[in-house]
Amino acid sequence: MSANGGERKPDRFPRDAAALNSFPGNAGEGRAGGAGGNAPAAPPCGLKDRLSVWLWAARPRTLPAAIVPVIVGLALARRERPLDLPLGAATLAAALLIQIGTNLANDYYDYIAGADAAGRLGPLRITQAGLAAPAAVKRAAFAVLALAAILGVYLTAAGGWPILAIGVLALASAVGYTAGPYPLAYHGLGEPFAFVFFGLIAVTGTAYLQTGRVGALSLLASLPVACLVTAILVVNNVRDLAGDGKAGKRTLAVRLGERAARVEYVALVGAAFAALPAICARTGAGPALAFLALPVAIGEVRAFNARAGAALNQSLAGTARLHLIFGILLALGLLIH
Repeated sequence: MSANGGERKPDRFPRDAAALNSFPGNAGEGRAGGAGGNAPAAPPCGLKDRLSVWLWAARPRTLPAAIVPVIVGLALARRERPLDLPLGAATLAAALLIQIGTNLANDYYDYIAGADAAGRLGPLRITQAGLAAPAAVKRAAFAVLALAAILGVYLTAAGGWPILAIGVLALASAVGYTAGPYPLAYHGLGEPFAFVFFGLIAVTGTAYLQTGRVGALSLLASLPVACLVTAILVVNNVRDLAGDGKAGKRTLAVRLGERAARVEYVALVGAAFAALPAICARTGAGPALAFLALPVAIGEVRAFNARAGAALNQSLAGTARLHLIFGILLALGLLIH
């Protein structure tokens, strides 16, 4: 997005072999335009591969960020009453669609703004790599968010105006994260956004849809989920710190510096486990099951502090895995009472 709000029209879409490094199923260390290693040739252009392109753009490895809050929220609700399974399924589907729509919007708007330039260290983005036209990625983003909005009508009918307000804010933020007059990610607000929407609101909103209320326990249980999903974003921003700074994307890592961002990561992971005793004080010992994820967390913290550059893609995947393991254990623990 240019300074005057219009779309930058690139002269061409990069299609060189280096830009296609790690497509489509590598473990997450794509170095678009980067050095080192032998990049594979461009994938063939049959229908199967076009589908693979869009599946890649959806970023399946990020989807636990949408799944974990819902399963924790459903576990909280199940402590009080039997679950409304169709409502739970619709909640999960809406969360996944918002996550995918956000990913597609980021793919498009970061490219237009110049944040996804040649040499970025993160996994391949389909707009930057020329695997899909920018307009097609933009249309896909809004189509997916429209599907989420349709599900939102059903959720609003079940949960009333609070769910309507959450849905409107979530859809607006999905685009506003990297677009609009004040893109959140470009002003150091990415972490607060993730903490609130993919932690506090996602967990408590799911529980509210099932029970009709928000209690102290749901707020407490949302905190470790919020901490760990935010830690995933911190890894992403530390990896992209240099490129984001050049592109004018003033993430919190750019504003605070790398050292402070690494401290932030450790604090978030530590806070997730520190919240467990307070949760157990209200539920009994069940949620302490999440302490089984502590060895994974210690390993990820050590690895994160030892890595830099493209190697942080391993920490990105590892922190997402920690978030999923912790979330599943917490949900199981909440069902023990």
